[in-house]
Amino acid sequence: MNGRATGTNLDTVRRHNLATVLGLVHREGPLARSALTQATGLNRSTVGALVAELAELGLVQEREPELSNRVGRPSPVVAPDGRVVALAINPEIDAVTVGVVGLDATVHRRVRYPTGHIPSAAEAVAIAAAVVDGLRADLAKASRVVGIGVAVPGLVREEDGVVRLAPHLEWAEEPFAAELAAATGYPVLAANDASLGADAERLFGAGRGASDLVYLNGGASGIGAGVIVSGAPLTGISGYAGELGHTLVNSAGVRCHCGAVGCLETEVSQSALLHVLGMDAADPEELDRALSAAIAAGDPAVTAEVDRQVGFLATALRNATNVFDPQLIVLGGFLGALHALDPERLPRLVGEQALAASAERLSIVRAGLGSDILMIGAAELAFRPLLAAPAS
Repeated sequence: MNGRATGTNLDTVRRHNLATVLGLVHREGPLARSALTQATGLNRSTVGALVAELAELGLVQEREPELSNRVGRPSPVVAPDGRVVALAINPEIDAVTVGVVGLDATVHRRVRYPTGHIPSAAEAVAIAAAVVDGLRADLAKASRVVGIGVAVPGLVREEDGVVRLAPHLEWAEEPFAAELAAATGYPVLAANDASLGADAERLFGAGRGASDLVYLNGGASGIGAGVIVSGAPLTGISGYAGELGHTLVNSAGVRCHCGAVGCLETEVSQSALLHVLGMDAADPEELDRALSAAIAAGDPAVTAEVDRQVGFLATALRNATNVFDPQLIVLGGFLGALHALDPERLPRLVGEQALAASAERLSIVRAGLGSDILMIGAAELAFRPLLAAPAS
């Protein structure tokens, strides 16, 4: 387990203790009552009462443990109830994806609705609302739908879900969360997609157990990043920290839509990969397969483009390593696909360029949650109020 989650025996902070126990089983998965007692520092009877209340609220389930050779009565196992779900939405330049995710971080359903064009904010709201309506049969099986989390490829003011700027989507000052709430009837929270991806990987994926990590996600809408420092997201004063897609990697590069020259996301892009592969569009799995097949076949155009992009990506990762001193860099989306083609290459390039002291303990890995990462990250945002106050 990731450290000790301290509780208290004072009855006046029962709600805090409920949140502590629910948070543990949500993050760690099924835990024996004895493990919860040890992790929280609460006594067995207090933990038993808290678990009983969470079960009454429909948030956890208890089951008998598997048989073992240990002496004594085995402790019941407490698990998050996966029938408590959140809706997750990710608008992109070529599609709107909607998912149903359980409190146990299981993605029950994911629907990708291709748009064929860049959707306006109003179109994305309408598409998302229509897909959610089409999921009513799935949602009817849930014991509770807590709300909607939205992963936006852009700058989002988290306090009200206003998309300040999503350049690839061509959105500016869009009250997306409020409009989606009005269209669906569910409470809606929205945040930057890469920040949510970083949180998902830290809690449930390749970054599990890491206190300091940098997550970079590459998709149709460019490259975003999320940074975890000492176990907490680095947000900045307005919540816009982590825009590594707009760091300089090529001083002789082309002008970015942000106005600067040689940004990472102008030099390393999904669209350029699709072009050399002869594809108009692809979901992450399709792009992964196509890249692997082309490299295995020795396609010279694809090989040259991969080499070019990996070189510029290594420069960006060198910068991230020197600035943040992470123990882990996690690559998602098409960046993960590039890394998977030769898993030893990026670590070698970054190690050659970064400060030796910063790079010596660094690992670079592909995201562990695959194409589910933004669904799980967005759902985690929707679950946040419930996890903070389970009895409310």
